[in-house]
Amino acid sequence: MSFSSWGERAQLGESYGEHTVDVAAADWTEALTYARDELGYEFFDWLTGVDDPPEGFSVVAHVYNPAERARLLLRTWVPRAEPRLASAVGVYRGANWHERETYEMFGVTFDDHPYLVPLLLPDGFEGHPLRKDFILAARVAKAWPGAKEPGESAPGRRKTLPPGVPADWGTGG
Repeated sequence: MSFSSWGERAQLGESYGEHTVDVAAADWTEALTYARDELGYEFFDWLTGVDDPPEGFSVVAHVYNPAERARLLLRTWVPRAEPRLASAVGVYRGANWHERETYEMFGVTFDDHPYLVPLLLPDGFEGHPLRKDFILAARVAKAWPGAKEPGESAPGRRKTLPPGVPADWGTGG
C-alpha cells in the first residue's frame, strides 16, 4: 500500500493486523477516492463513529481491495463542538446507510448527504445514545408477570421434570 504521494497529509499505521490511514477531516473524501481509484479499495464495508471524550469523535471507514485481499481502515477525527464531515456517499454509495446511523447515534453531521435523517430510533427520540455522555434513563421497574417468590406456587401444581429424569426423582422413592 502506497500513500507516499500524500506526504505529511496521511499517517500510515497498523492496528491489530489492519492497515490504517489517518487523515484530516478536510482530506476525508479525497482519501477515500484515492483508496478506491488508485489503490483498488473498491468495496465499501462499513463506516462508524467512535466517541473519544472529551474532545471529539473518530470516524472510521473499512474498505476492501478484492484483488489483493487487503483491508484498510481509513480514519479521521471531528471535534465534539462541531462534529461535521463531508459525506462519502459520492465515493461509495454504500456509505449512505452508515452515515445516517452515525449521524443518529453520535450526532456527526455529514455535509451533502442526500437524505440525512434518523434511521433507527423512534420518532421524537432525543439525544445520541452511543455518545459516552448520553445518560440512560432508568426503566420503570415492573415485576415479570410470571415471577413468584419461593413457596408461592399454587398448591398441587405439578412440576415438569427435564427429559430423561425418572418420575420418582426427588421424592425419596
